[in-house]
This record gives sequence, structure tokens and C-alpha cells, in this order.
Amino acid sequence: MADAQELISFIASMTGEGNLRVEENLGEGFVRLRVAEAERRQAKHDIQHVEDIVIEMLRNARDAHATAMYVATTKEGPVRTLLFLDNGSGVPADMHDRIFDARVTSKLESMKMDRWGVHGRGMALYSIRENTDESRVVTSAPGLGSSFKVVADTDRLPERADQSSWPQATRDDTGHWICSRGPHNIIRTACEFALEEQHGCDVFLGSPAEIAATLHTQALSSLDASKMLFVDDETELPVVDRLGCASDAADFMRIAAGLGIQISERTAHRILSGQIKPVRSVTARLLRTRREPKPNAPIDLTRDRRGLKIAKDDLDEFSRTLERDFESIASRYYLSLTREPRIRVSRDSITVTFDYQKGE
Repeated sequence: MADAQELISFIASMTGEGNLRVEENLGEGFVRLRVAEAERRQAKHDIQHVEDIVIEMLRNARDAHATAMYVATTKEGPVRTLLFLDNGSGVPADMHDRIFDARVTSKLESMKMDRWGVHGRGMALYSIRENTDESRVVTSAPGLGSSFKVVADTDRLPERADQSSWPQATRDDTGHWICSRGPHNIIRTACEFALEEQHGCDVFLGSPAEIAATLHTQALSSLDASKMLFVDDETELPVVDRLGCASDAADFMRIAAGLGIQISERTAHRILSGQIKPVRSVTARLLRTRREPKPNAPIDLTRDRRGLKIAKDDLDEFSRTLERDFESIASRYYLSLTREPRIRVSRDSITVTFDYQKGE
């Protein structure tokens, strides 16, 4: 890439930069631009604010069939860093850089029109790279989702001054949730997209530590432990599940770095100990105080609202069965019950407690 740029600079110095940008001089001050120059100018127009990057990346993830999208964002001085992770279809290794070229798209037959316009021209990633200091694929593979990193200088590409306020949600004339009031910042951009795609995907927004905590918690609840025994490298897993493999803080830091999330060892310890909590989806957070009361429904007389009730005779029989079954494990580990199994029935669960002592 550097050699190509040097060649272009050399040609421009010898022939004049205009010759590289103009296909035909039409006279009277009119010219026909070369395709590359027209694309460059269009790209500069497509992305005018940091918030434009957010919506384009979320649309990309949606079109890659992602159902969960994670946006981790930080700002140091004028530099805004954005990390986008998703569980979509992923990008082959040999396409990690080429997808940022103009007119490169995977949507030959699936161009989509949404409230933000046409999507599928192969210009979104190109436009983002043209307007930012860094835009790259951190990690991605077919079927495993993706992680993209974008770094923008807000002195050159502006963003809203207020990046902490959340919008409010109201229903429009058709009964759909929309954002109202509040600055058009990164948060609102994510919320508007999430409401538009409410039944297709979830969007999670937070700091790198919060997103790491969210990925870790969700992975632990979804990963099958038996399958983990056959995983030699966490990169064989979907991007959004990899933090579930972390065995300690050092491992957590290493895996997070492979996703583009840079955290300290102290932060890793805090995530693993539960001190840093996962975030809820932006839709859940946005609507948390906007849930409308449900209309009064007729009382269902067949539903037991007091919870499950089990007759004493049935509980006694259940306890005896459990005590007999306990003997199979007790004989192998030299255990003996100190009392009969205790059974507690609550509204949504049955809890059984075995009090035991270990033999010599």
C-alpha cells in the first residue's frame, strides 16, 4: 500500500495532481472526474460526524445477520475510539483489508433500503476509512462474527458535545417506539437503530470494561462446558463467546486484547469478581421507565397465583425416592445422610437439600 501511494505521489508531482483526478477536461471550467476521485468526494460527504460511523457499522452488522451487537467506546482528548463486535456471518481473513475498498460488498442480491437510505453500495466501510485515523478488522472469520476498531479525531470529524445524555422514547402515530428529545449523540444513534430493529437484534453500548463484562456474562450462560473440552484455541469460538474461556485475570486480559478491548489486570479482576456489571441492551435501558401499564385483563380463574402446592403425602414419597437415589453416590464417596432430604417449594422452583457427613 505504501509503495502504491509513493507511486501516485511521484506521478502527481510529475504530471500535476489534477491529471490524477480528472478523466476529461470539458472546457469552460468543466471536467469529468475519474471514478476514484468521485468516490473519494462521496465518501467524505457520507461520513460527516462520528455518529454517522456508528449507524453505518450497526447497519453492516445487521446485514451480516447479526442478532447481537456490542459497541465499546472511549474518548481521550479529541480522539474517539469505537469498537464494534457482533455475532454475524464474519469476514474471511483474505478480505479483512479489501472490504474497506470502494464498491466491495457482500450484498450483490440483498441491497437494503431502510430509514437511513440505501445500504449495500459497498461504500460504507470505504467512507469510514477515508474519514478516520484508523479503521480495521481486529478479528473475524466466517461464521464466527467480527470485531472492528475505528479511531476518529473529533477535531477533524466532529461529534455531539453531549455524549452522556439518553433520549426519551415515545410512541408515534402508528404505535411504534421512537426516540424523542435529547441530543443526537452516539447513545441516541444506537437507540434509534435498536428501536428500528427491535425484533431482529439487540444492541449493547458501554465502556470497554462494561462490554467485556457483558460478553463474559453472556458467554458463561450460553457456552456448553462439554464442548469447551474440545476447543484448543478460543479463536475457534464465535467472537462474542471468547471471553467465556478466561480462566483467570491474565487470561481474560489476553483474550480481551485479541478482541480489541484493552483493560488493566485490576479491571479484569473486577469483572471476574462481578464488581463490574454487564449492561442491559439499549432498548431495555431506554424503555425502562417508559413501560406503559397493561390494560386490565380478565382474571384467569384456572391459574394458581399463589405458586405451586404439593400435598404432604406426595412430598414424603418424593423425599423417600430421593433418599434411595442418593445411596448410589453416597456409597462411592463414603457419605451418609444425617437427616431425610429437605424439600422447599416456592413459586417457580423446587429446592432439595441433602445434609450429609463424610465417613472415614
